[in-house]
Amino acid sequence: MKRIGAEGGKGQGGQHLPFARAVEADGWLYVSGQTPMEGGEVINGGIVEQSHKTIQNLFAILKEAGYGAEHVVRCGVWLDDARDFQSFNKVFREYFGEHPPARACVQSSMVVDCKVEVDCVAYKAPAGK
Repeated sequence: MKRIGAEGGKGQGGQHLPFARAVEADGWLYVSGQTPMEGGEVINGGIVEQSHKTIQNLFAILKEAGYGAEHVVRCGVWLDDARDFQSFNKVFREYFGEHPPARACVQSSMVVDCKVEVDCVAYKAPAGK
């Protein structure tokens, strides 16, 4: 098992986050929920801007681990406001259009002051298998 970012990251206000950004096991990659943060702070903007930043953060972790959009098998999405569903879908399609994963999307209050959070599970066969 390989932990990516096991030292934890920085959350809002520079708070230390006590979890790995992702964990890889036997070809499976579990990416922790990503929010529209940059430098430990939520970016300004509406659902479109925040959705782009959230998915870009997710893709940065995928890339760091050697995975791409084509490897993502499932995403979980949390929206602060259900009325943002269609706008989020347009952004999501820009990143996953050719490789749409299975997905769940729910409305939920956020732990940080943002409009969206996304996590994912990806898979690629381990080398030699």
